[in-house]
Amino acid sequence: MKTMHLFTFILAFISVLSCKADTPKRIGSIETVTTAHPPITKEHYIKVALLLDTSNSMDGLIDQAKAQLWEIVNELSYAKCRNERPSLQIALYEYGNDNLNAREGYIRKILGFTEDLDDVSKELFSLTTNGGSEYCGTVIQASLEQLDWGNDADDLKMIFIAGNEPFTQGDIHYKDASLNAKEKNVVVNTIFCGDYKHGISSYWKDGAQLSYGDYMAINHNVETVHIASPYDDVILQLNIQLNETYVPYGASGKRKVALQMEQDDNAAEYSKANAVSRTVTKSSHLYKNATWDLIDAEAEADFSYAELKKEDLPKELQKKTASELKRYITEQRAERERIQKQISELNEKRRKFIVSQSKDAANGLENAMIQALKKQAGKKNYTWE
Repeated sequence: MKTMHLFTFILAFISVLSCKADTPKRIGSIETVTTAHPPITKEHYIKVALLLDTSNSMDGLIDQAKAQLWEIVNELSYAKCRNERPSLQIALYEYGNDNLNAREGYIRKILGFTEDLDDVSKELFSLTTNGGSEYCGTVIQASLEQLDWGNDADDLKMIFIAGNEPFTQGDIHYKDASLNAKEKNVVVNTIFCGDYKHGISSYWKDGAQLSYGDYMAINHNVETVHIASPYDDVILQLNIQLNETYVPYGASGKRKVALQMEQDDNAAEYSKANAVSRTVTKSSHLYKNATWDLIDAEAEADFSYAELKKEDLPKELQKKTASELKRYITEQRAERERIQKQISELNEKRRKFIVSQSKDAANGLENAMIQALKKQAGKKNYTWE
C-alpha cells in the first residue's frame, strides 16, 4: 500500500532540490551571469527511500500506490530548476508483516537505490499483506544504515514512511531514528493512513517534524479516480511504437524487455488512463534503462563501442561493423525522440483536458504527495512546466 508513497516521495524529493537564481553582472558593455554556487560539474541525485507498511488493512494503500504511481512520477518529471534535471533513485522497504524476520524487527529491504522504475513497479505489484507489528523507528534506522546515501550535500535525500499504527512501537525509538536522519541530512516524511488528528496523537507528525519533514494523512481505502481523455488511444498506439525502439543487450537484455512489457500490462489492468500515465513516464527523462538498452547506454559518458561484445548484441546486429552499428543506434535514437516528442505534445493536451474534468476528483495518495512536493519545491525555487 505504501508503494504509492514511493512515487509521491519521488515528487517531493525533486521539488526539494536547491536552486539559486542567477544574478546579472555587467563587465564593460557585456552583461554576464554569475551564480551563487560554482558551476555544476557532476550529476546530482534525488534519493528517496519508501518504507511501506504491509500489515493487514494496508491493501487499500497498496492498491492506490499501484494505480497512482505513474501519475505521481509524471508530476515529478515536470519539475525544473533553471535547466537542470536531477536523476532519481528509489529504494524500497516493507515492514510490519508477520512473514518477515522477527529478529530483524519485521522489516525487509526490497530494493537498494535504483533508477530502474520497472523494477520498482515490479516489486510494488509483488507486495502482499499479512498483519503484524509495525516498528517505524526500526525500519527508518535500517534504511539509514543499509542504504548508500552518498556524501554529496547537494543531493536531495528523503524517506517516505506510510502506515496506520502508533509511531512509537519497537525497540528503536522513533525520535532517535528521526534525529539520526537529520544528522545525515535525510528528511523523513510521514503518511498516516487514517484520521489526521489520530495520526498526530500517534506521533506520526512528531516523527516528521524532528527532521523537518512533512506529515500527511489520507483515506487509503478510497478507490482511485481515473479520467479518460480523447488522446488516450493515440498515446497507447505510440507506446507500441516506442517499445520497438529498445535494443536489448547483455545478459539481462531479453529479461528486461519482458519486464517492461509486464509492467505495461500491470498498469493497464487498472485502466486505460493508468496505462497512458505509464507511457508518459516512459517518454520522460526519469525513465532510464542504460543497463540493458543500447540506446540509453550509448548516451552514458563511460560507454565504449570497443567494449561491446558481439555475443551481447541481438543476433540481427552481431554481423554489423562498428560504423554500421553506430548508424543503427543513431537512427533508433532519432525515432525514439520523435515518438517521445509526439507523446509529450499529446500529453500537454491531455493534462489540460483532465484539469477541466477533475474539479471534484481527489486521489488521496497522489494529491497528498504532490501537495507536499510543491510545498517543499517552493522553498527551493523550483518551477513546474
